[in-house]
Amino acid sequence: MAQGASRAPQNGHANGTVAALVASPSQALVPAVDEPDYAVIRSLQNAVSDELSRLLAGREYISPADREAEGRRIASRRVGEYIDQQRMSGSPLSSDYERRLLDGVLAALLGLGRLDRLLREPFDTITILGADGVRVERPDGRVDFEAPVADSDEELVLLLQALARRAGGTERALTKDKPTLSMEMPGGQRLAATYLVTQRPVAVIRNHQILKVTLDELVTLDQADPNKSAMIDPVLRDFLRAAMMAGLNIMVAGVPGSGKTSLLRALASEIPPDEWMIVMEEARELGLHKTGSHPWAVSMETREGHGERGPDGRPVGEITLDDLIPIGLQLNARRIIVGEVRSREVVAMLQAMGTTNGSLCTIHAREPGLVFDRVVELALSHRDERSDRRAYLQVANALDLVVYVNLIDESAIGGRKHRFVSHVIEVGGLVEDGRPRTTQIFGPGPDGRAVPMHQPDRLKQHFLLAGYDPTVLTAHRGRGAWPRPLPRLGVRG
Repeated sequence: MAQGASRAPQNGHANGTVAALVASPSQALVPAVDEPDYAVIRSLQNAVSDELSRLLAGREYISPADREAEGRRIASRRVGEYIDQQRMSGSPLSSDYERRLLDGVLAALLGLGRLDRLLREPFDTITILGADGVRVERPDGRVDFEAPVADSDEELVLLLQALARRAGGTERALTKDKPTLSMEMPGGQRLAATYLVTQRPVAVIRNHQILKVTLDELVTLDQADPNKSAMIDPVLRDFLRAAMMAGLNIMVAGVPGSGKTSLLRALASEIPPDEWMIVMEEARELGLHKTGSHPWAVSMETREGHGERGPDGRPVGEITLDDLIPIGLQLNARRIIVGEVRSREVVAMLQAMGTTNGSLCTIHAREPGLVFDRVVELALSHRDERSDRRAYLQVANALDLVVYVNLIDESAIGGRKHRFVSHVIEVGGLVEDGRPRTTQIFGPGPDGRAVPMHQPDRLKQHFLLAGYDPTVLTAHRGRGAWPRPLPRLGVRG
């Protein structure tokens, strides 16, 4: 815990007056505004938690859903009693205040606490540095600095630990032995957090506002939302659609926040709804099993190990992506989709792609030319094989296309973030220097966005069998079909 962090009041009560409000609500101070004091919320939440614990003490088992329902029932009654007693004491409170108070108590009870108010508003990313450092990036490019989400760093850690316990079937933990956390939040947002290894607790929440997106929608993003730019043009859309129809293995690369996940979702939208497929992630983020478009999508999530280490040196109960990929193949999946390869699972992913068609994955890479080096670096760091040529050969045999998504951030000069595809690279066999042979089918045009450069070489027949004639790219060579200019303010030097 950081030195100098304020200590949370004992038993979660801000002062004696609020601590006594459940026993004698008429003695409590009445908030002067329609935004409830968090001390009142916390005191009511403690009372609800105590009553809920007593109620469930004698039961052998209660499901999380039933426990939540009981909590909601008790919270509604307790808040109603508080409002009634305030009214009887001559301090009536509005119905809007009552609703906000109940929302606050439920948020605290269910593990969201003061985060709940932030999650209810539009945001791209919430960054929390300690209890009082809250930075929110909005969809329109604004950056707001919000009120604290906890009274102390200790309370913030307790909040994160409560969220970890609610991670569903693959329960997570944030402890001294495991000071990092990555999970899907109840509302579908992605949470990454850490403490002890940072000077203060840190949490980053990323919001994927649209789970269901198509290639067509990526063409018209700027029309649907003036704060966004189109990610692809119609020529590139048709090419990517044909690539999916041809069952090509595609790796989507880019820097963090560039839109890799959105593009992967759009590519997956081309998969027939009756197809059996496996989706694997360290923390569920893609949401392909939730959209209704893919009823036969099976979502698999890694599981953290707990307690002692087994004979293999790993925590007992741990299941990694490296473990899940062979399982996916055993489940007879024609294609495997991995949200992100970032570690040793890259080897298993390449092996899976070598025996499947239409598999997809994403990877972090700073530049298009560094994608293969990044893959090989990961492969060599998690295998006994030390031959980079062998690793490059595995890449060449597994991948068909690499699609690179670029990010230009002009928010520092009053602009916004532009996300778009800049490269599509065909992967072939190895050349003399031991690296994969590549063809740049799409490359950056005058403004950096992808435009046709060459026709596919090795994959030409695959496209023809899918009903797509690659010669159509010739008519748009060097210029593409982007309908509107990229609204940039300038070039950052």
